[in-house]
Amino acid sequence: MEMKSSSQFVLITGVSTGIGFGAAKHLIARGYHVIGSVRNAADGARVSAELGSKFSPLVFDVTDDGAVLRAAADCEKITQGQGLAGLINNAGIAKGGPLLHMPIEEIRENFEVNVIGMFRVTQAFAPQLGARKDHPSLPGRILNISSVGGKMAAPFIGPYVGTKHAVEGMSHSLRRELLPYGIDVIIIGPGSVQTPIWGKRPPADRYANTDYAKPLQNFLSYMEKEASEGLTIDEIGEQIASIFVNPKPKTRYALLKGKFSKWILPRLFPDRMVDRLLGKGTGLLKS
Repeated sequence: MEMKSSSQFVLITGVSTGIGFGAAKHLIARGYHVIGSVRNAADGARVSAELGSKFSPLVFDVTDDGAVLRAAADCEKITQGQGLAGLINNAGIAKGGPLLHMPIEEIRENFEVNVIGMFRVTQAFAPQLGARKDHPSLPGRILNISSVGGKMAAPFIGPYVGTKHAVEGMSHSLRRELLPYGIDVIIIGPGSVQTPIWGKRPPADRYANTDYAKPLQNFLSYMEKEASEGLTIDEIGEQIASIFVNPKPKTRYALLKGKFSKWILPRLFPDRMVDRLLGKGTGLLKS
């Protein structure tokens, strides 16, 4: 019987900054060659200079069908047909605002990037993970980046929360569908991370004339404070790399500081109690 070895190539989407960059750095430190998606050549050159020869950039947008298919073909050339040890679906956006007033196109964009884009990439690269006959290496694994918002819902980030709930459900379905190929699917649910994703507020005057103006500003200030005190990119990158190489991983991980108070305990409270706590904390309810 032919003995297959593991590929040493990992594809990560969204490596320009944040979680993707941290994961790439720590997987390279563990001996992997990381192939990372960037939005433009300048980002590719910058990340290559920072990560060195064990990094190869691919320029593509996860919302562009043609670009993703071309990237999959380019990836085959980089790996010389050896396949991928893993795919880390990290690319994502977060746009905030009250659901009653957010532009529909922004809600749609959240889903196009965070959900449709994720599974567009998964479909295109699945054969290189082992979803085909005569795959040259051992099956790879998929890590889908979700969020604590994949299980809990805060106000004013409804579209983001919706995408992460979708990622969670579809990831569980995908894991079961990939059983015939031996490709595992693992959900990573970060909490607050020191990443630029939360540094983009909606335009200051967009919701100024709504009932949500003050509560929204309170909430965004809270989120920015949480992000500044969250896991560093290095810390979460190391944790993701450790999960990736774990021979017997769990199906889902929550990665955050203050896990008991910010993850375990809130999920034990009744929904109405959480409603009141969030409402009073943000000003949606009068104290």
